[in-house]
Amino acid sequence: MKVLVLAGGSSIHTIRWIHALSSAGANVVLVTQHDPLEPIAPAVRMCRLPFSGEIGYFWNVPALKRILAKEKPDILNVHYASGYGTSARLSGFSPTLLSVWGSDVYAFPNKSPLHRRWLRGNLMAATHVASTSHAMASETRRIAPALGEISITPFGVETDRFLPQPKRHSSPDDPIVIGTVKTLSKAYGIDTLIGSFALLLQMLSQDAPEIAERLRFRIVGDGPQKDALQKQTAELGIHKVTEFQPRVAHDQVPVTLRELDIYAALSRQESFGVAIIEASSCGLPVVVSDAGGLPEVVADGETGFVVPREDPQAAADVLYKLVLDADLRRRMGQAGRERVISLYEWKDNVRQMIRLYEEVIASSKNSRL
Repeated sequence: MKVLVLAGGSSIHTIRWIHALSSAGANVVLVTQHDPLEPIAPAVRMCRLPFSGEIGYFWNVPALKRILAKEKPDILNVHYASGYGTSARLSGFSPTLLSVWGSDVYAFPNKSPLHRRWLRGNLMAATHVASTSHAMASETRRIAPALGEISITPFGVETDRFLPQPKRHSSPDDPIVIGTVKTLSKAYGIDTLIGSFALLLQMLSQDAPEIAERLRFRIVGDGPQKDALQKQTAELGIHKVTEFQPRVAHDQVPVTLRELDIYAALSRQESFGVAIIEASSCGLPVVVSDAGGLPEVVADGETGFVVPREDPQAAADVLYKLVLDADLRRRMGQAGRERVISLYEWKDNVRQMIRLYEEVIASSKNSRL
């Protein structure tokens, strides 16, 4: 099977998909107008489109048509319904599987009625549409009610790499580290998490000062809000126990997660929550907001806690429980890993995507007979 993937090479999610599909036996060609975030495996060929930026999604259509005519793929898998979805729609190629990602259905259509109509056209032009979460599939259907079935294709975790740390604490005086690994942008609510940590530290300083002394906060990632977030920690007086670390390569994320005791993500908007299942796979209890697909990847009260978005006090309250109860952290972390193995094993998710490719290709052939 030859798969042409039209997607942003600057996303680690794109890199993971193309490498996994190639390893599973597909002949993969990546077509992108973005520079790759990490090296592309030799088995995957990359075609760089000539134009960049928003206008590039229109100006690149002739080049995309030439690539499609030359490569003759069995299927075109387009990731991101707005930008690359536009290029795919204007190319006229079939069969096309359009994979929605997040801001393309949560933010883009809210810019104006024209943006909403245009996105609806992109969705309806695809042979089939896929989403990583049920929540995002529901949002997609609100935009294009006439769509047929939307397939759920989870973006999972290599559980053989994302492993728990067998002995996290060797001493009862070791730090207790709450952390997050996210892009530092408004959508991911890092400012809410900072506010929550400040409240937590205040609560513990009154109720359990010996535990408060051990508490640490780690924020891993880069993004446009970094300076503002660092300023916020200083204003709240938690900068001395807060550590900002730059983005780490994806193969180093398991190491980073194993240095944490609790993982938190209080996003305002989230399509799926792969960072959450990576943390769960590493045996960490998780605290998440109720945004988008996050509640789907957490069994509330079993693998972690789900709290209302933009409610730092609610998050501080459940973090308080976790910080004071090491056994609860252990139980939730173990339950989280078991749930990931059951639902989000990456190899199973990749096989599921390939089966969907086969179904879309077969259905397209039958419709032409």
